Amino acid sequence: MPKNSNRKDVAKHILPTAANLLGICFILLSYIKIAKLAAETTIDESLGLVIVLFLFSSIFSYASMRSYRHSEIYERIADIVFLIGLGFLTIVAILVLFQCTT
Repeated sequence: MPKNSNRKDVAKHILPTAANLLGICFILLSYIKIAKLAAETTIDESLGLVIVLFLFSSIFSYASMRSYRHSEIYERIADIVFLIGLGFLTIVAILVLFQCTT
């Protein structure tokens, strides 16, 4: 099995998933602004970081699919940034949960 054959499949999954999570983050940010939680917490700044992480993950995933020379490097970066974004999104979701219940 060629080394590069299954690596391209990861980028094809990261790109739509990161784009969907990016949209969900914008919806969550809108909710935070409407609920006026932004003035009381740092959730909106944290969510801004998550949005940037998913944006970079999408960009590197797309670059991986378009590039021939550096596709594995771009895909690896997209994968790592995506996982970091998921971790931060989980933390932000927990913070929102605790802020809405108090």
